[in-house]
Amino acid sequence: CMNAIKKEHAQRLCLVTETWPPEINGVAMTLSRLVDGLLSREWKVTLFRPKQRNEVVESNPHLTHHVMPGLPIPGYAGLRFGLPVIQQLYKAWEMDRPDVVHVATEGPLGWAAMRVANKLKIPVTTTFHTNFHRYCKHYRVGWLGGVVARYLRVLHNRSFCTMVPNQMLKQILLEEGYANVEVLGRGVDNELFTPSRRNDNLRKQWGLSDNDIAVIYVGRLAPEKNLDLVVEAYSEMHKQNPKLKMIWVGEGPQYNRLRKNHPHHFFMGSKVGKELAECYASADVFLFPSMTETYGNVVAEAMASGLAVIAYDYAAAAIHMRHEENGLLVSFGDSDSFVKNAKILSNQFDLVKTLGNHAHLTLKSSSWKDVSDVFERNLLAAISQAESLHVNATEYSSSLS
Repeated sequence: CMNAIKKEHAQRLCLVTETWPPEINGVAMTLSRLVDGLLSREWKVTLFRPKQRNEVVESNPHLTHHVMPGLPIPGYAGLRFGLPVIQQLYKAWEMDRPDVVHVATEGPLGWAAMRVANKLKIPVTTTFHTNFHRYCKHYRVGWLGGVVARYLRVLHNRSFCTMVPNQMLKQILLEEGYANVEVLGRGVDNELFTPSRRNDNLRKQWGLSDNDIAVIYVGRLAPEKNLDLVVEAYSEMHKQNPKLKMIWVGEGPQYNRLRKNHPHHFFMGSKVGKELAECYASADVFLFPSMTETYGNVVAEAMASGLAVIAYDYAAAAIHMRHEENGLLVSFGDSDSFVKNAKILSNQFDLVKTLGNHAHLTLKSSSWKDVSDVFERNLLAAISQAESLHVNATEYSSSLS
């Protein structure tokens, strides 16, 4: 999947996804970065995605939006899944055949796109962004986990290759029977997420002086994020240092419960762009106890912003963090150690700053350009293999005549 392929003319990608900005989640953000990378390389990209509420599409001659019907995703307010519009996809791709199709999400729309592309012999690649089969138990449908896992494996194995954010996830998927798995990686916007975004006025709104410590969580406020451990860890930290403040950035099904139960915490709602970057940089300690991530973009963003991060030793944390050098790593699932490590930072402002400074330096060289390079090479490799198979089939047919 990683063979170096020379691109001789502008290529056309159809990206099939159930989420896209301005929706706020790691998948939408990642896809947007990848598309930006392709557009800068003179690709032509067509998006096939569900219609969003209050739909506004920016004009771009190299980026076309095909908006499909969709339905709300239960438990994910503001997000929709696309319907399996097989005939619409057939019509679109027979009239204007793409060079390659990339299926980014595994919902009904993604399944339909895989089926149509396979039928039309258009090369397909996929990305594995979300551990949906591991989410089931958090939404009281644990019995569906095996069914979802099999569905995901079958779907991805019908593609030329499945791209994942890190080597650890690649190994897990290979052990689960996935074929042709390639590491894509992840980047971080170092111009946006930087300690220089620290906002003294925002800290004053939170009731903090220069040397007080703000503890922050950024992400979806949902059951699969293990947020009760954030509450527990902060509570133990606050017992040791009553001047601490807890900041929540994000929305989700647990937003109202958390806000009701913890009226003295600061709930900022969803933030993007400069406002999000200022929230990161104006805090000091980042708590991230999620155990269902394929990567965890927020960990990289927090580190780039100069925060002392406490996280389980897997995904982005395992890639970028070194325990007691640029953050605090905790053995996967060890909630007692998570709380213990959080308490260490309760009163140690100098240690918090040292870990945060080292974290910022660690992520300083990480960029989305390198990730886009890998993405493009994988797409071109899929196109090249499809062309080779077509040539071989034509030659074989000619030999029989």
